[in-house]
Amino acid sequence: MSDHAPEHPASWPLVALFTAGYVAPYLLPTVVGRLDAHLPLSSAQAGLIGSVLLLGSAAAGFALASRIPRHGPRPLARLGLLLAVAGYAAAAATSLLPLVVVGAVVGGFGSGTATAVAASGIAAQRDPHRTSAVGLLSVSATAGALYLTLPRLGGGHGLPFAAIALVAALAWPATGRLAGPPGDGGRTAGGRGVVRGSASRLPNPRAGVVLAGALMLWSLAQNALWGVSGRIGSQQAGLSEVTLGMVFAAALGAGLLGVTAASALGARLGRAAPIGAGTALIALCVAASSAARDLGSFAAGEILWNALYPVVLSYAIGLAAALDPRGRWAVLAGSASSLGVACGPVTGSLLAERAGFPAMGLVLGGLLLAVAAPLTAVALHAGGRPLVPGSVRRRGGAPAAVLAAGAGAALSGRLPRVGAPELTVVDVSVRPLPGRTPLRVLLRSPAARYPRLGSGTRARSAAMVSSPSNPAARASRSKSAGSV
Repeated sequence: MSDHAPEHPASWPLVALFTAGYVAPYLLPTVVGRLDAHLPLSSAQAGLIGSVLLLGSAAAGFALASRIPRHGPRPLARLGLLLAVAGYAAAAATSLLPLVVVGAVVGGFGSGTATAVAASGIAAQRDPHRTSAVGLLSVSATAGALYLTLPRLGGGHGLPFAAIALVAALAWPATGRLAGPPGDGGRTAGGRGVVRGSASRLPNPRAGVVLAGALMLWSLAQNALWGVSGRIGSQQAGLSEVTLGMVFAAALGAGLLGVTAASALGARLGRAAPIGAGTALIALCVAASSAARDLGSFAAGEILWNALYPVVLSYAIGLAAALDPRGRWAVLAGSASSLGVACGPVTGSLLAERAGFPAMGLVLGGLLLAVAAPLTAVALHAGGRPLVPGSVRRRGGAPAAVLAAGAGAALSGRLPRVGAPELTVVDVSVRPLPGRTPLRVLLRSPAARYPRLGSGTRARSAAMVSSPSNPAARASRSKSAGSV
């Protein structure tokens, strides 16, 4: 460990990596749709290829969660981008089904590697929630631009794969601003030092496991609906393909507004309220969209749902970063979420075929309501409550919060602001130093603590008088003996 304070990496390279890693799941509907339309595959088989792509992404996160500090983010980020470019380009350049599947798996592993490095770096930011919100905004904008552009460029299954490979290639220059491997002294391309922590156990293991499991179910429920939303709109609500496209475009725009609002809001409300209340509202939107039978109800459910989804996701990413500043829980939670995304379309299709769209919405909404409770509990455990007057329960109590609320110039740098998250209290054990005088001995002997001035001089004088080699002392003793 270095004695210097750690320096936070720049946020824009992490946003670029986050975009390159997350754009594949965002484009999954068009990838699966084109595979179904232009290759000899059924809808289930095309969806299975999309699920395999996401499983490769999740596998990368689980494999690299503890290896990023050991190897450095720059080599792993470049490896992930190379795999993404090679895999997706191979899948785009051929119509041979085995090569398409292999390319999708390799590209998915590369996307997961880039996402893992980005999540680890975002956790080290001073404000991980704001950085993750900017990343989601970048992903939403990139995916929206591709959704508007790809239909104008023609058909074919390879076009979405080529677009994902292009985004990964454009993110390559950002890797130069990341920290290099440990062998180069831990310095970035810009010459700034980066502190590397030693290997240690994962902090907050129970909260991290609960968060990862809850996020997997959270993503599964929402992507189960996303996988059948087009069928709900066309078969149940009676909408045309053009109208469905307009609804989904409006929903994507609402997602951009939601991410912008989450970035502006920051941590003013903590994490527990946005995650818990947002998940409960998403559950209602899922049920409403599944039961919609006209344009108004379907559009309202889809637009509100897509506006809330990135807001809650940005706070969940910030929560995972708060559990471990080294970013391991952020990587593991993101990988668990990818597992849920991969299993979502299959789950939605099975529920819709067995029970119908309205019953499917009720089941998924109930699952989201059940998941909201553990997510809120983890947020509260990680200190997601805002600091408001009267909430301080440590030394000072409510008066400390009142002082924090008063914006005095002399106190502004020493007391927390209202709305700032509470600080974590660390217990420090104190042990006596070896070779020191015990405190009880010092308390029993005040003279040992505060020696009188000149005591050393008087001690030397007494020693000199009592010394048998001193002539003056011998004369004094013989004179005393004669008088007796």
